Amino acid sequence: MSSFSISVLVTVCLLYNKCRTFPTAPEGITVCLFSSSQPVRLLSKVHVRQELRPPPGGSSEVPPAAPLNMEEIRKHLRLLQEPQLVARFQRVCGIRAAARSAERAEFTNNGEVEDVSPNGTAPPGGVRTLKPLRRNSLTGEAGQEFVIQNRFLFFFFTLGTELGNELFYTLFFPFLMWNVDAFVGRRLIMVWVWVMFLGQCTKDVLGWPRPASPPVVKVEMFYNSEYSMPSTHAMSGTAIPFSLCNVVKLVLSRQYPSWLGFSVAICWCMLVCSSRIYMGMHSVLDVIVGFLYSVFILLFFLPALDLIDGFNLNSRFAPPVIIVITLALALFSFTLDSWSTSRGDTAQILGVGAGVALASHVNRLWDLMPDVAADQLPLTVPALSAGLFWAAMLRLFLGVLVLVATRALMKAVTIPVVCRLSRVPSSDLRKARQNMEVELPYRYIVYGTMGFSLLFLVPLLFTHLGL
Repeated sequence: MSSFSISVLVTVCLLYNKCRTFPTAPEGITVCLFSSSQPVRLLSKVHVRQELRPPPGGSSEVPPAAPLNMEEIRKHLRLLQEPQLVARFQRVCGIRAAARSAERAEFTNNGEVEDVSPNGTAPPGGVRTLKPLRRNSLTGEAGQEFVIQNRFLFFFFTLGTELGNELFYTLFFPFLMWNVDAFVGRRLIMVWVWVMFLGQCTKDVLGWPRPASPPVVKVEMFYNSEYSMPSTHAMSGTAIPFSLCNVVKLVLSRQYPSWLGFSVAICWCMLVCSSRIYMGMHSVLDVIVGFLYSVFILLFFLPALDLIDGFNLNSRFAPPVIIVITLALALFSFTLDSWSTSRGDTAQILGVGAGVALASHVNRLWDLMPDVAADQLPLTVPALSAGLFWAAMLRLFLGVLVLVATRALMKAVTIPVVCRLSRVPSSDLRKARQNMEVELPYRYIVYGTMGFSLLFLVPLLFTHLGL
């Protein structure tokens, strides 16, 4: 495991800061993680002390382990869901709420009082006061100010949380499609669609709230109106790197060591998961469940990829089946709860998946971007050169420009038409989009068109341009 993964695990353990005796251990066996006789510090090793004294009868047999205590398990799960655990992690990483008054704000840092000027400029010592970068997508709330005491960790975890946001998907999936291999990108999108759909629906079914603020500092506000359990960032941050590792291994075979891909996937996953705790969006339990839920889905879904992909490519019934199934799933997601941003995101994800699946079917009919034959595998990775790099960047720039233009055009056309057909006033778009009759077709059509353009229209344009 990487040093980053170990450091995150050590930090979470440090926040637990108790010495525990495991309920299932035999009498006299104590597993001590931390010293309790002095200020909390991590010991260099996990010490296990075993003192087995024979009973009066002289037998030296070890007593049987105590039965599993469900109440103790529930207690530990409640501790993992506590907002105080999130707040401790944030303080360890240098995030604190900024207490402001009319003229100045003060906060305590290890017993010292720091000043924050009224205009928000950074006080001495590298401390900086900020507000969340994006407003709440439902209420428009800007969120409370917070103090950054470690700028490196702030940018590091901001990068981690962006690995689960729309901007990353807009750049990452196109890059795979246009510069790596359409087979890899197509399958990765299928995994992403199903993992995110199940995660978003589970959120709305459970309805667990986000960690309470205070004590948690909301470094991010955009998704604050959604439910918390499980963390879909943790789910996508698990599914994407491990699925990518799996699919790339099929294409490149043994051209790269398995441990390298697995190590990258572990680091990616740990970064995304820990960033959600840092941002104050999820409890530790939300992230753990998101990770395990994603692994569970992958165990069942990855073996079915060949069957699903083959149907999308070759069956003449694929287009209507794709549209009917994705629309039905989107309608189902809209019946789970009152309006929230997660419902629109679910329709958006299903739209992308439908568009990509339809484009793959059309590509097979037009013989555009054909898959590599099995006897041509494994592929040979070309040597990196300046010409190859700039060609890839040009394809990415032009392609994303087409996708952004497509999104803007379809959004400008679709919302007024849908509002008129559903007889919903379009003067207040935020309020209009809270109606299922507007939000569902708008998101599905706009992002379905983007998905279709991603795999069909943009590659067709590259073919005509000789790219």
